[in-house]
Amino acid sequence: MIDPLYVASGFGVGLLVGMTGVGGGSLMTPLLILLFGIHPSTAVGTDLLYAAATKTGGSLVHGVARSIHWPAVIRLASGSIPASVVTLLVLWQLELKGEAARSLVNLVLCFALILTATSLIFRKAIMDRYRQRMERLGASTTGNATVLVGVALGVLVSISSVGAGAVGVTALLLLYPRLPMASIVGSDIAHAVPLTLVAGIGHWALGSVDWALMGVLLIGSLPGIVIGSYCAVRVPETVLRLLLATVLILVAIKLGFNELHLSTESVAAITRSATHKSMLSFSGIGIPIGEDF
Repeated sequence: MIDPLYVASGFGVGLLVGMTGVGGGSLMTPLLILLFGIHPSTAVGTDLLYAAATKTGGSLVHGVARSIHWPAVIRLASGSIPASVVTLLVLWQLELKGEAARSLVNLVLCFALILTATSLIFRKAIMDRYRQRMERLGASTTGNATVLVGVALGVLVSISSVGAGAVGVTALLLLYPRLPMASIVGSDIAHAVPLTLVAGIGHWALGSVDWALMGVLLIGSLPGIVIGSYCAVRVPETVLRLLLATVLILVAIKLGFNELHLSTESVAAITRSATHKSMLSFSGIGIPIGEDF
Protein backbone atom coordinates (compact mmCIF):
# COMPACT_ATOMS: atom_id res chain seq x y z
CA MET A 1 0.00 0.00 0.00
CA ILE A 2 1.30 3.47 -0.93
CA ASP A 3 1.98 5.66 2.10
CA PRO A 4 0.54 9.14 1.35
CA LEU A 5 3.13 10.74 3.65
CA TYR A 6 5.95 9.50 1.41
CA VAL A 7 4.11 10.79 -1.67
CA ALA A 8 3.57 14.17 0.02
CA SER A 9 7.26 14.32 0.98
CA GLY A 10 8.29 13.54 -2.60
CA PHE A 11 5.94 16.26 -3.85
CA GLY A 12 7.32 18.82 -1.38
CA VAL A 13 10.92 18.07 -2.31
CA GLY A 14 10.09 18.13 -6.02
CA LEU A 15 8.35 21.48 -5.56
CA LEU A 16 11.43 23.00 -3.90
CA VAL A 17 13.78 21.48 -6.48
CA GLY A 18 11.69 22.95 -9.29
CA MET A 19 11.61 26.37 -7.61
CA THR A 20 15.25 26.60 -6.54
CA GLY A 21 17.16 24.20 -8.80
CA VAL A 22 18.96 22.75 -5.75
CA GLY A 23 19.54 19.01 -5.92
CA GLY A 24 16.94 16.86 -4.19
CA GLY A 25 19.62 15.03 -2.17
CA SER A 26 20.12 18.01 0.12
CA LEU A 27 16.41 17.84 0.92
CA MET A 28 15.33 14.23 0.48
CA THR A 29 18.13 12.41 2.30
CA PRO A 30 17.82 14.38 5.59
CA LEU A 31 14.03 14.06 5.37
CA LEU A 32 14.22 10.27 5.10
CA ILE A 33 16.68 10.07 8.00
CA LEU A 34 15.07 12.53 10.42
CA LEU A 35 11.36 12.21 9.65
CA PHE A 36 11.02 8.56 8.67
CA GLY A 37 13.90 7.08 10.67
CA ILE A 38 15.45 5.33 7.66
CA HIS A 39 19.05 4.16 8.05
CA PRO A 40 21.40 6.82 6.59
CA SER A 41 23.01 4.45 4.07
CA THR A 42 19.61 3.31 2.77
CA ALA A 43 18.43 6.92 2.53
CA VAL A 44 21.54 7.86 0.53
CA GLY A 45 21.38 4.84 -1.80
CA THR A 46 17.67 5.29 -2.50
CA ASP A 47 18.05 9.02 -3.08
CA LEU A 48 20.94 8.52 -5.50
CA LEU A 49 18.88 6.37 -7.87
CA TYR A 50 15.89 8.68 -7.33
CA ALA A 51 18.12 11.60 -8.37
CA ALA A 52 19.43 9.70 -11.41
CA ALA A 53 15.85 9.14 -12.58
CA THR A 54 14.70 12.74 -12.07
CA LYS A 55 17.85 14.37 -13.49
CA THR A 56 17.76 12.23 -16.66
CA GLY A 57 14.65 14.09 -17.78
CA GLY A 58 16.27 17.46 -17.07
CA SER A 59 19.41 16.42 -18.91
CA LEU A 60 17.40 15.46 -22.00
CA VAL A 61 15.65 18.84 -21.99
CA HIS A 62 18.98 20.70 -21.77
CA GLY A 63 20.45 18.45 -24.45
CA VAL A 64 17.67 19.30 -26.87
CA ALA A 65 18.12 23.00 -26.04
CA ARG A 66 21.89 22.65 -26.63
CA SER A 67 22.59 24.13 -23.20
CA ILE A 68 25.19 21.57 -22.08
CA HIS A 69 28.92 22.32 -22.19
CA TRP A 70 30.18 18.79 -22.83
CA PRO A 71 33.92 19.44 -22.24
CA ALA A 72 33.11 20.51 -18.67
CA VAL A 73 30.84 17.48 -18.18
CA ILE A 74 33.54 15.08 -19.41
CA ARG A 75 36.20 16.65 -17.18
CA LEU A 76 33.92 16.50 -14.12
CA ALA A 77 33.00 12.88 -14.84
CA SER A 78 36.64 11.85 -15.36
CA GLY A 79 37.25 12.88 -11.75
CA SER A 80 33.94 12.02 -10.10
CA ILE A 81 33.32 8.51 -11.46
CA PRO A 82 36.66 7.00 -10.32
CA ALA A 83 36.34 8.86 -6.99
CA SER A 84 32.84 7.43 -6.55
CA VAL A 85 34.05 3.87 -7.20
CA VAL A 86 36.90 4.23 -4.68
CA THR A 87 34.53 5.76 -2.09
CA LEU A 88 32.06 2.90 -2.52
CA LEU A 89 34.87 0.38 -1.97
CA VAL A 90 35.72 2.15 1.29
CA LEU A 91 32.06 2.07 2.36
CA TRP A 92 31.95 -1.63 1.51
CA GLN A 93 34.90 -2.23 3.82
CA LEU A 94 33.11 -0.32 6.59
CA GLU A 95 29.88 -2.35 6.16
CA LEU A 96 27.11 0.09 5.26
CA LYS A 97 24.70 -1.10 7.94
CA GLY A 98 27.31 -0.78 10.69
CA GLU A 99 27.77 2.07 13.16
CA ALA A 100 30.98 3.34 11.54
CA ALA A 101 29.27 3.81 8.17
CA ARG A 102 26.23 5.41 9.80
CA SER A 103 28.41 7.95 11.60
CA LEU A 104 30.44 8.65 8.44
CA VAL A 105 27.31 9.26 6.35
CA ASN A 106 25.77 11.58 8.96
CA LEU A 107 28.94 13.62 9.44
CA VAL A 108 29.65 14.00 5.71
CA LEU A 109 25.97 14.84 5.17
CA CYS A 110 26.21 17.63 7.77
CA PHE A 111 29.30 19.02 6.02
CA ALA A 112 27.67 18.78 2.57
CA LEU A 113 24.49 20.54 3.77
CA ILE A 114 26.47 23.42 5.29
CA LEU A 115 28.57 23.66 2.09
CA THR A 116 25.38 23.77 0.01
CA ALA A 117 23.84 26.44 2.25
CA THR A 118 27.04 28.51 2.02
CA SER A 119 26.95 28.23 -1.78
CA LEU A 120 23.35 29.46 -1.80
CA ILE A 121 23.96 32.41 0.50
CA PHE A 122 27.36 33.63 -0.69
CA ARG A 123 27.35 32.64 -4.38
CA LYS A 124 27.08 36.23 -5.62
CA ALA A 125 29.78 37.46 -3.22
CA ILE A 126 32.08 34.60 -4.25
CA MET A 127 31.53 35.35 -7.91
CA ASP A 128 32.15 39.09 -7.47
CA ARG A 129 35.39 38.39 -5.60
CA TYR A 130 36.91 35.70 -7.81
CA ARG A 131 35.36 36.09 -11.29
CA GLN A 132 38.10 38.27 -12.80
CA ARG A 133 40.86 36.11 -11.32
CA MET A 134 39.28 32.91 -12.68
CA GLU A 135 38.85 34.46 -16.14
CA ARG A 136 42.64 34.77 -16.41
CA LEU A 137 43.24 31.03 -15.88
CA GLY A 138 44.62 29.08 -18.82
CA ALA A 139 42.67 26.27 -20.49
CA SER A 140 44.83 23.50 -19.00
CA THR A 141 44.55 24.94 -15.48
CA THR A 142 40.79 25.18 -15.82
CA GLY A 143 40.63 21.61 -17.09
CA ASN A 144 42.71 20.25 -14.22
CA ALA A 145 40.70 22.21 -11.66
CA THR A 146 37.47 20.84 -13.15
CA VAL A 147 38.74 17.28 -12.73
CA LEU A 148 39.63 17.99 -9.08
CA VAL A 149 36.16 19.45 -8.49
CA GLY A 150 34.76 16.24 -9.99
CA VAL A 151 36.80 14.18 -7.52
CA ALA A 152 35.44 16.18 -4.58
CA LEU A 153 31.86 15.89 -5.87
CA GLY A 154 32.31 12.14 -6.44
CA VAL A 155 33.28 11.59 -2.80
CA LEU A 156 30.60 13.90 -1.39
CA VAL A 157 27.77 12.56 -3.52
CA SER A 158 28.67 8.89 -3.01
CA ILE A 159 28.66 9.24 0.77
CA SER A 160 25.86 11.75 1.32
CA SER A 161 24.03 12.10 -2.06
CA VAL A 162 24.50 15.88 -1.61
CA GLY A 163 26.77 18.21 -3.59
CA ALA A 164 25.84 17.85 -7.24
CA GLY A 165 23.39 20.78 -7.07
CA ALA A 166 24.30 24.15 -5.58
CA VAL A 167 27.95 23.23 -4.94
CA GLY A 168 28.45 21.95 -8.50
CA VAL A 169 26.81 25.02 -10.01
CA THR A 170 28.94 27.40 -7.92
CA ALA A 171 32.14 25.58 -8.93
CA LEU A 172 31.21 25.69 -12.61
CA LEU A 173 30.35 29.39 -12.40
CA LEU A 174 33.84 30.06 -11.05
CA LEU A 175 35.65 27.85 -13.54
CA TYR A 176 33.61 28.84 -16.63
CA PRO A 177 32.54 32.46 -15.98
CA ARG A 178 31.91 33.13 -19.66
CA LEU A 179 29.26 30.41 -20.02
CA PRO A 180 25.60 31.46 -19.81
CA MET A 181 23.70 30.34 -16.71
CA ALA A 182 21.57 27.90 -18.73
CA SER A 183 24.72 26.06 -19.86
CA ILE A 184 26.08 26.00 -16.29
CA VAL A 185 22.88 24.43 -14.96
CA GLY A 186 22.57 22.08 -17.93
CA SER A 187 26.17 20.89 -17.56
CA ASP A 188 25.73 20.33 -13.82
CA ILE A 189 22.60 18.26 -14.39
CA ALA A 190 24.20 16.28 -17.24
CA HIS A 191 27.18 15.43 -15.02
CA ALA A 192 24.92 14.45 -12.11
CA VAL A 193 23.19 11.73 -14.16
CA PRO A 194 26.17 9.34 -14.60
CA LEU A 195 27.54 10.20 -11.13
CA THR A 196 24.31 9.47 -9.25
CA LEU A 197 23.68 6.41 -11.43
CA VAL A 198 27.13 4.90 -10.73
CA ALA A 199 26.94 5.74 -7.02
CA GLY A 200 23.34 4.49 -6.82
CA ILE A 201 24.19 1.19 -8.52
CA GLY A 202 27.10 0.82 -6.11
CA HIS A 203 24.80 1.32 -3.12
CA TRP A 204 22.33 -1.14 -4.66
CA ALA A 205 25.11 -3.73 -4.95
CA LEU A 206 25.86 -3.11 -1.28
CA GLY A 207 22.20 -3.65 -0.38
CA SER A 208 21.30 -0.09 0.60
CA VAL A 209 18.50 0.78 -1.84
CA ASP A 210 14.76 0.59 -1.10
CA TRP A 211 13.15 0.27 -4.54
CA ALA A 212 9.56 0.49 -3.28
CA LEU A 213 10.35 3.70 -1.42
CA MET A 214 12.03 5.19 -4.49
CA GLY A 215 8.96 4.48 -6.62
CA VAL A 216 6.63 6.16 -4.11
CA LEU A 217 8.88 9.21 -3.89
CA LEU A 218 8.92 9.54 -7.69
CA ILE A 219 5.11 9.46 -7.79
CA GLY A 220 5.06 12.61 -5.67
CA SER A 221 8.18 14.40 -6.87
CA LEU A 222 7.66 14.42 -10.64
CA PRO A 223 4.48 16.57 -10.55
CA GLY A 224 6.10 18.64 -7.79
CA ILE A 225 9.08 19.49 -10.02
CA VAL A 226 6.76 20.56 -12.85
CA ILE A 227 4.65 22.80 -10.58
CA GLY A 228 7.74 24.19 -8.84
CA SER A 229 9.36 25.10 -12.17
CA TYR A 230 6.19 26.94 -13.15
CA CYS A 231 6.09 28.86 -9.84
CA ALA A 232 9.81 29.69 -9.80
CA VAL A 233 9.44 32.87 -11.83
CA ARG A 234 6.70 34.11 -9.47
CA VAL A 235 8.72 33.90 -6.24
CA PRO A 236 11.76 36.14 -5.51
CA GLU A 237 14.93 34.08 -6.04
CA THR A 238 16.81 35.70 -3.14
CA VAL A 239 14.04 34.90 -0.66
CA LEU A 240 13.90 31.29 -1.85
CA ARG A 241 17.66 30.79 -1.60
CA LEU A 242 17.92 32.30 1.88
CA LEU A 243 14.94 30.29 3.12
CA LEU A 244 16.34 27.05 1.72
CA ALA A 245 19.83 27.78 3.09
CA THR A 246 18.35 28.39 6.56
CA VAL A 247 16.47 25.08 6.39
CA LEU A 248 19.63 23.22 5.32
CA ILE A 249 21.68 24.71 8.18
CA LEU A 250 19.00 23.80 10.74
CA VAL A 251 18.84 20.26 9.36
CA ALA A 252 22.65 19.96 9.52
CA ILE A 253 22.60 21.11 13.16
CA LYS A 254 19.88 18.58 13.99
CA LEU A 255 21.80 15.74 12.31
CA GLY A 256 25.01 16.77 14.06
CA PHE A 257 23.27 16.92 17.44
CA ASN A 258 21.73 13.49 16.90
CA GLU A 259 25.11 12.04 15.92
CA LEU A 260 26.79 13.59 18.97
CA HIS A 261 24.02 12.23 21.23
CA LEU A 262 24.33 8.73 19.75
CA SER A 263 28.12 8.82 20.04
CA THR A 264 27.85 9.83 23.69
CA GLU A 265 25.42 6.98 24.32
CA SER A 266 27.79 4.52 22.60
CA VAL A 267 30.73 5.66 24.73
CA ALA A 268 28.61 5.32 27.87
CA ALA A 269 27.48 1.83 26.82
CA ILE A 270 31.08 0.77 26.14
CA THR A 271 32.16 2.15 29.54
CA ARG A 272 29.35 0.29 31.33
CA SER A 273 30.24 -2.92 29.50
CA ALA A 274 33.93 -2.59 30.40
CA THR A 275 33.07 -1.87 34.04
CA HIS A 276 30.77 -4.88 34.18
CA LYS A 277 33.43 -7.17 32.72
CA SER A 278 35.99 -5.88 35.22
CA MET A 279 33.63 -6.57 38.09
CA LEU A 280 33.02 -10.08 36.81
CA SER A 281 36.73 -10.71 36.50
CA PHE A 282 37.29 -9.54 40.08
CA SER A 283 34.45 -11.77 41.23
CA GLY A 284 35.95 -14.72 39.31
CA ILE A 285 39.23 -14.57 41.24
CA GLY A 286 37.50 -14.64 44.57
CA ILE A 287 37.12 -10.95 45.41
CA PRO A 288 33.49 -10.48 46.54
CA ILE A 289 31.77 -7.61 44.78
CA GLY A 290 30.53 -4.90 47.10
CA GLU A 291 32.70 -5.94 50.11
CA ASP A 292 35.70 -4.18 51.65
CA PHE A 293 39.18 -5.64 51.11
